[in-house]
Order: sequence, then C-alpha cells, then structure tokens
Amino acid sequence: MLHIHKIVFTVVLLLACMLYTRSAGQTRDSIPELNAEEVLEIVRKHHPVARQTDLHIDQAKAELLVARGAFDPVISAYLSRKRFAGTNYYQQTSPQITIPTWFGIEIQSGLENLRGSRLDPTMTAGKSSYIGVTVPLAKDLLMDKRRAALKQARIFNTMAVTEQRAVVNNLLMDAMDAYWLWVRSYQIFKIVENTVLINQRRLDLVRQSFQNGETAAIDTVEALAQLQSFQYQQNERWLEFQNTGLELSAFLWTKDTEPYDLPVTVIPQGGWENEEAVKNFNTSLEELLSVANKSHPELQIYDFKLDALDIEKKLKFQMLLPKADFTYNHLSKDYGIVSSEYLTPFFDNNYRYGFKFALPLRLSEGRGEYRKAKIKIESTRLDLDQKRLSVQVKVKSYYNELTNLRNQIALQSNNYINYQRLVQAEEAKLESGESSLFLINTRENKALEAQQKLLELKTKYFKTIYALQWSAGLLAL
Repeated sequence: MLHIHKIVFTVVLLLACMLYTRSAGQTRDSIPELNAEEVLEIVRKHHPVARQTDLHIDQAKAELLVARGAFDPVISAYLSRKRFAGTNYYQQTSPQITIPTWFGIEIQSGLENLRGSRLDPTMTAGKSSYIGVTVPLAKDLLMDKRRAALKQARIFNTMAVTEQRAVVNNLLMDAMDAYWLWVRSYQIFKIVENTVLINQRRLDLVRQSFQNGETAAIDTVEALAQLQSFQYQQNERWLEFQNTGLELSAFLWTKDTEPYDLPVTVIPQGGWENEEAVKNFNTSLEELLSVANKSHPELQIYDFKLDALDIEKKLKFQMLLPKADFTYNHLSKDYGIVSSEYLTPFFDNNYRYGFKFALPLRLSEGRGEYRKAKIKIESTRLDLDQKRLSVQVKVKSYYNELTNLRNQIALQSNNYINYQRLVQAEEAKLESGESSLFLINTRENKALEAQQKLLELKTKYFKTIYALQWSAGLLAL
C-alpha cells in the first residue's frame, strides 16, 4: 500500500508541473510582453537624452549659419555735416556695399556726395562713385578668421551627428543593462513560483499520507518548512522583479516626453532565448575590431577634433606673417561707377590705391599661439591613441566574456540535468523505502540552485552580446 501511494505521489507531482506549464502557456498570449528590440526603439524615439542630441544638431546648424554670416554682403553709409558761424564747412553722404569673398578678397563699391566751402583738398567735391578691391598679400591670404570659423562650423555640424551616435550608443547600453536585469529577475521569479506550486502539492500529499498513517508526522513538518523557504524566496524574487521594472521604466518615455511606469502585468517576451535580433549581430572579433577602428563614434569625434585643430593651426600660422593689404578703387564722376568716359588703365587715371604694412618685430604672440596650436594637436592625438586602445580592449574583453559564457552555459546545462537526475533517483529510492523526504528536498534545492545559475548565465550572455555591439559602436546604428 505504501509503495503504491508513493507512486501516486510522484505521478501527481509530474501532472502538477505539466498542468502549470500548460496553463502558463495558455495565458501568456493574453499578457502584454516586451522584448529587447522594442525597448531599444522606445529609447531611440522618446528618451529625453536622445531628443536632446537632436537639439545639439540643431544648435550646430545654427552655429554654421552664424559662420556663413561672415560672408554676407554688408551695406553701410556715412553721413556727416559741419556748419559753423554761418559757414557751411562740408556735407558728406557716402553709402557703400562690401562683398567678402572666400579667398580673402573684398569687393567694395560706393557713392560719394561732398558739398561745402571748406572741403579737404584730397576729397573730390560733388558727386562721384567708385568700385574696387582689397587684397591681403601675406597674412590672411590663405586663411583668415572668417574662413577658419566656417570650416570649423562645418566640421562641428558633422561632429554633432557623430556625438549623437556616441550618446545614444551609451544610452542604449544602459537600457539593455536594465532590461536584462528585469528579464533575469522575472525568469527566476517564475522558477521559484513553479517550485512553490510543486511543494504545495507535495505538502498536501504528505499530509494526506500522514492522515492515512503511511508517513510520520515529521515529514509534514519537513514538507512545510521546504514550502515556506520557497515562499520566502518567491516574495524576495517578486520584490526584485518589481524594482528592476522600476529601473527599466526610467528608460521608457512616451511620445509626449512623459515618463512611463512599466506595469507589473508586462512581462519579458516568451522565447527570449531565441531573439531574432541577436542572430543578426556580428560576433567576429576581427570584423568588430575593424569596424570599431573605422566607425566608432567616439573615435570619429577625435578625428573631427583633429581636423578642427588643424584649421586652427593654419590660422595661427598667419600670425607669423606680416600684415600687407593692398586696396585699389576705380573712380568715376557722378554716380556712373563704370562709365565709359572714365574707363582707363588701372594706374593711368581715375584711380585711388593704398598699401598697408605691419609686422611685429619679435612675433612673440604669433610664435606662442602657433606653438599652443601644435601642442593641442599632439595632446588630442595622444588622447585618440588612448581611446582607440580602450575601445579595442573593451571589444576583446566582451568577446572573451561571450566565448566563456557559451562554455559556461554548456557546462551548467549539463550540471542542471545531472541534478535533475539525482532528484529523480532520490524519488525512486523513496518509492522503495531507501530514502527520505529530507534527501529529496536537499536534492531539489541543489537542482533549483543549478537552474537559477543557468538562467543567470543565459541572461548575462544576452547582456554581453549587446555589450559587444556597444563596445564596437554599433548599438546606435
């Protein structure tokens, strides 16, 4: 009779597990689920930090527009008049337009109207007009502040997009850390919850067996203690699942930029161990190192910085050159500007020119600024080398961790299977009266620990494979 009861005891436990698994599968379709790709998409579109990087791009575009403004044509006018003691000394009206060009040359054209009885003899009375150019012959010929500012603004505009990739790449990795912690806590909770159900069934059967006089009273105490232990773990795991859900919620925002609290009714996607996105990830070490070296956003930022510093160095070099500007204006009577009556060879008639030369004797400022520019470049190159090495170390480190986790998962899977076999063997011994409920509980605890360890390794594996993509700068693509 005892032998038959123990057989029924084992069968009922197996049926309980099967019914629980089936009911869980049936209700899962009606429960909202969340997978890693959905989290990444939500973060990309709605997270304030991701949106803020868009503002940085807009700001860089605004800075580019400001730099282009230095090449806008400028209209100016000078009005002046002097009358003293009844005498009209002079009255001057001089509108002018100046057109900057990319090569440092400025084109000027203007009108002049001078009247009065006390005019400067070098000035032309009446109406006149002119058109001319100002040409830098040394300093500012190949590079000046306007061209340097525009070139750097273009670089910073492109760099803003790269900085966005770097920020979003880090943001998505933080989101994946929170997501896989949430997945792990939920899966462990489900394992413990299933174990609680099994032990509840076991306690009911042991109590029934005790009432039938087939087992000792101490067995009911053993079964109850085991159940209470798992119920305690269940509460702890449920709390952990709730808290990791709160941490994940910090990355989930609505399209209206409102924070979103993840309900406890939302669970990780079923079949998470077969994620489609992971299958498309590149896990070749050589290819990842090559991609990281060429297109990692944090390395590209240093390249942009070096390009901007190179422009600054060229600008500072101009400070070592003398200031030598030549201005030439063609003059015309009245407002004809280029009237055929006044068209003559450049230095024959109807012209005005000027030449300005200046050179600091020691060039102290120029030499100091140029030296500072070269030091900045050298320092940035050293930072780039250090950053490149850091990226390579991260890629290799996560690759080694991923390879090790594959092996660990294989070992732990076999370890879990062996513990399950020990539990089954102990149950078989109990049927023949050669074991006890205490030994079964001991085996079951070990099997549960092995199962939880296997789950932790699997979730860490998926977290690491995302981290490997992040280390190569690919997560934001």
